[in-house]
Amino acid sequence: MLSSARRLCSFAALTLVAAQLAAAPLQKVMLLTGQSSKYHDWTKSAPLMKSYLEKTGLFNVDTVTTPPTGADMAGFAPKFSGYAAVVVVYEGAEWPAATKAEFVDYMKGGGGLVVIHDTDNAFPYWPEWNEMIGVGGWGMKADGSIGARDANWGPKIRWRDGKMVVDATTPGNASHPTRHDFPVVTRDPDHPIMRGLPAEWMHPNDEIYSHLRGPAKNVTVLATALADKAKSPTASGEHEPMLMTITYGAGRVFHTTLGHVGPKDIPPFRPLNCVGFIVTLQRGTEWVATGKVTQAIPADFPTADTVSARN
Repeated sequence: MLSSARRLCSFAALTLVAAQLAAAPLQKVMLLTGQSSKYHDWTKSAPLMKSYLEKTGLFNVDTVTTPPTGADMAGFAPKFSGYAAVVVVYEGAEWPAATKAEFVDYMKGGGGLVVIHDTDNAFPYWPEWNEMIGVGGWGMKADGSIGARDANWGPKIRWRDGKMVVDATTPGNASHPTRHDFPVVTRDPDHPIMRGLPAEWMHPNDEIYSHLRGPAKNVTVLATALADKAKSPTASGEHEPMLMTITYGAGRVFHTTLGHVGPKDIPPFRPLNCVGFIVTLQRGTEWVATGKVTQAIPADFPTADTVSARN
């Protein structure tokens, strides 16, 4: 048997290890938001993103809000250094040139970026941003109308015959069928974000972003979705990328096209309350911040037949 002194030493050592683990610093994350187009509402989505990330116990989230739509952006100059990841819920005015340059340096130096749904509509005329997000949607023209991104912005990403295909020939620009429930199909089950997730899982009442265009460089497709053209005549008929990762310099990017919420939507916001959306956001942010994923797959993750939501 251990002597009393040795038992006390062992207990003290275990207590010290537990205290050190408990005191491990959280990953600093910036949630950057503050503007939406008339089709989306950051005031409804951004608070949920903060809540979901903080509930993991892995992140300390600072919310940075831009000036409101139409206000002077000249003084918008957040400091990205020191953050393990920048989660962006934003679809608005251009940032100042100096802020863009600082963000490019941050990413090239090993920063992390999480792009959520309508965020990929932002900054159509910022070449480095287009490369960071892989492919993007609509984008605002100088005259205020939508549809800046066209064939000149680059090809589309498809999933055909079991692999990612870059499609530079099919016509058509960003669109989506009417919101509906649809299966999300895992395409890279060995990626840390996707490891352990079902091969297919149901996602509720969301938009399947389609015909996105961009440089499509250094992209890994994690998951896709296919809209049924019999039910959605405007669907592309292609397996569209829903979840992607992109490398940019030494930086990592997680791009999810899921997560629509509009100005007229009222709670519960089914696309955002989906456990599949929540978990992939949490895991994607951890991977962006650290290069690994430590989170277990929760028991309430949706199945191939059933959606699952947290209210």
